[in-house]
Amino acid sequence: MNPPRPAPGLGAPDGTLRELWHLAGPVMGSRLGIMAMGLTDAIVVGQYSAEELGFHALGWAPTGTVLVAGIGLLAGVQVMTARHLGAGAPEQTGAVLRRGIVYAFWLGIAFTALIWIGGPPAMPLLGLEPALVAGATAVMLIFALSMTPYLVADAMIFWLEAHGRAAWPLWAMWAANGVNLLLDLWMVPGHSPFGVDGAQAAAWATLGSRTALLLLLAAMVLRWDGARAWGVFRRAPRDPRAGAEQRRIGYASGVSYAIEAGAFSALSIVAALAGTLAVAAWAVVINVAAIVFMLPMGLATATAVFVARSVGAGDAGAMVRAFRLGMANTVAVLLLVSLLMAIGADGVARAYTADPRVLPAIAGALVLSSLFFVADGMQAVAAAALRARGDIWWPTAMHVASYAVLMLPLAHVLAHLRGLGLDGIVWAVIVASLVSATALTGRFLLLGRRLPGRAALARAGAT
Repeated sequence: MNPPRPAPGLGAPDGTLRELWHLAGPVMGSRLGIMAMGLTDAIVVGQYSAEELGFHALGWAPTGTVLVAGIGLLAGVQVMTARHLGAGAPEQTGAVLRRGIVYAFWLGIAFTALIWIGGPPAMPLLGLEPALVAGATAVMLIFALSMTPYLVADAMIFWLEAHGRAAWPLWAMWAANGVNLLLDLWMVPGHSPFGVDGAQAAAWATLGSRTALLLLLAAMVLRWDGARAWGVFRRAPRDPRAGAEQRRIGYASGVSYAIEAGAFSALSIVAALAGTLAVAAWAVVINVAAIVFMLPMGLATATAVFVARSVGAGDAGAMVRAFRLGMANTVAVLLLVSLLMAIGADGVARAYTADPRVLPAIAGALVLSSLFFVADGMQAVAAAALRARGDIWWPTAMHVASYAVLMLPLAHVLAHLRGLGLDGIVWAVIVASLVSATALTGRFLLLGRRLPGRAALARAGAT
């Protein structure tokens, strides 16, 4: 049997609009599917109880931070797969996935243990209301159980997307969303025989849906001839240098993702200092912002894959064209989304909750949040492109400076000391996103057409 040919567009990309969206569209849909699970949970739980929505948001915050760090640690799966394809060596990509799955499994086990051991004693130290701490802690422990299946699934998603098979994770993700919706509607109101309701029930539904996602993706990989032809099911010779390079890419991404996600999770604590209703309102705002963020994440993934393929092919011109095309499309898409959000903020708020105590605050903050959509998208694309070309630590440094050093203190000052409340938190996000976008975009443009040394070494190993 002849090995299957890679999907169209592999190798050094031509830098066309059609080529970008051929990958970005399905990736965007898949990333929206990730957030749709959280959206479904938030809406179903919010309609059930505003207090339970606060438990859900605060319980998700620490597990979400750790999970995002794990996803970042797996970024090497996508980058190394794309480099091998750009260098014309698809037969080496099977070993990349094998390493990625093993790595993802152990990361999931370690992170789950970390949350179960360290989470309960840490929660009371936040200085929040005892009822809020108790409700959020129970939700947090359930969420932690779903990290392992999701991280293993994510390794497969990255690998398939780098191969140009982004539509497969898209379908798997939305099928898992169907599972999540059915479980939410059954369990959150307390209709199931398991004796749980509200936020805890939504967390159990998340475990069920993520397990379904893992099983669907595993079936897709098992049935694909490409996986067999390119070595997924046979033991590859030991290659310590390739394994180290794959992990090295992930280290920087993992730290960067953890810093950014941790900073935004900490904003939930800033909001919670004002009470349960305040954190419920912030939960809606950050959930909407995260859904919008999946649009540039899709474009960032496509841009990064094309940049990495260009590096693998040694084509500096294609690398720069891929970056410019991805950035231009990101700005255009998010300007439109910002306009729509400014117009329809009240309707979006009412989709989450009918509680008149929080509706005005949510709607006003959503209008204000539209100001940072473009900057947040630009920094995501620029960071992904920099990592793909081998400049992995600059995005990490900028995320530390922008989100940990600048955004968190500014949010506290504006929200509490200046009395702006929820709007003060949003203004802090606006400022941090502008700083990050400027620094990261400027860095890529400054590097220009130079192929960095480490990326060139990785290319040599791929060939």
